[in-house]
Amino acid sequence: MKLSSLTSKDVINDTDGNKLGRIQDAEIDTLTGKINSIKINSGFKITSFLNSKSGYNVPWNRIVKIGGDVIIVDIDDNVPKLKEENK
Repeated sequence: MKLSSLTSKDVINDTDGNKLGRIQDAEIDTLTGKINSIKINSGFKITSFLNSKSGYNVPWNRIVKIGGDVIIVDIDDNVPKLKEENK
């Protein structure tokens, strides 16, 4: 599966059922080639583009399931929320 196909899927939190957003980026370990975490931008496409720091950084091991239309993740207060950019 290509990363580009993952970015078109909605990301849903398994804990509370909320839609978190979509995958914006991924952190990859260059030595092993494994994905360490995914960056999820929250909000609409325009606001996500203007403020790329709004969302979550979700460790790969927190992904529960990748389906046809959605990605289910299990996050709680321990998963860091990305900090807002200073204006």
